[in-house]
Amino acid sequence: MVAARYIGNKGFDLVAGEELAPQAGEVRLNVGYVGICGTDMHIYHGVMDQRVSIPQTIGHEISGVVAEIGAGVTGFTVGEKVVVRPLDWCGDCPTCNAGHTHICQNLKFMGIDTPGAFQSSWTVKARTLHKLPTGVDLKQGALVEPLSVACHDVRRSRLKASEKVVVLGGGPIGQLVAAVAKSVGAEVLVSEPNESRRAFSDELGVKSVNPIEQDLAAYVDEWTATKGADVVFEVSGVKPAIDAMTQIAGRRGRIVMVAIHSTKPEIDLFQFFWKELELLGARVYEADDVGWAIELIASGQIDLKPFISSVSPLADIGTAFASMDGNPEGMKALVECNAELRIIV
Repeated sequence: MVAARYIGNKGFDLVAGEELAPQAGEVRLNVGYVGICGTDMHIYHGVMDQRVSIPQTIGHEISGVVAEIGAGVTGFTVGEKVVVRPLDWCGDCPTCNAGHTHICQNLKFMGIDTPGAFQSSWTVKARTLHKLPTGVDLKQGALVEPLSVACHDVRRSRLKASEKVVVLGGGPIGQLVAAVAKSVGAEVLVSEPNESRRAFSDELGVKSVNPIEQDLAAYVDEWTATKGADVVFEVSGVKPAIDAMTQIAGRRGRIVMVAIHSTKPEIDLFQFFWKELELLGARVYEADDVGWAIELIASGQIDLKPFISSVSPLADIGTAFASMDGNPEGMKALVECNAELRIIV
């Protein structure tokens, strides 16, 4: 078994380890592919060194194959393709007891707070697994996790067909939010200054606008015949988007906060009063969101293949991270952890 460990200062090392036999309630996976997430890039830059126990194997966007099954686990067989919902909840806090385990008061995010998936073998709790159907390959499976984020965002928005949506930020999550919103039947506009990302939106059949070259508020006003957007997703994490979101939302519009802002932003609260706006938080995902994401892929409603910018072997993980660093044209980079799993479809 080989594992890649983040060792700080944008560095990784490769170490030989032992496959951890699954205990009761656990399953050991042969890891197929792991996606490099924006959170992983934050770790790479040292922003989360106080949270990550260095040296540590990180990574949480994972697909794999069941290799061993622990005592008491039912519903899975060796050889099945699965993905991991990388949330380890306590089950005892008031939030868990209310049914909101994804925002557990003692939540541990696997791959950040505990060891993650950039290794050839990973042992996890069976309750975190979701099966991949025939026809969904392991590469697309590795992107179920970020697609689940988008599904949760859209579900939180209560989006309906024919509503008009503006997505502020055309990075990977923004594009996935746009794709899910489109699958619901909404009309979608992505606001993104980067030309290559706008081109990516266009290829997905989604309208895009450059908010630097054009007056976004005026554009949305014309696009919606002065009504304003029914739903705005703030995915960029930058101040201009905070200013824009209340301007472009229509009366009784819903604003979904997807991005993490590093500093407390100043928000035009008067617009919430004047327009009776709603602000909705959206954090990670629930089991139903993962199921919805898998169904969107399996049914062909969303094709994740265009999102895959590169695939690198585990031995080249450092190069894979470096290539994504500061590369706005890249969407999702995958790391292959077991080459022999390529043939599994």
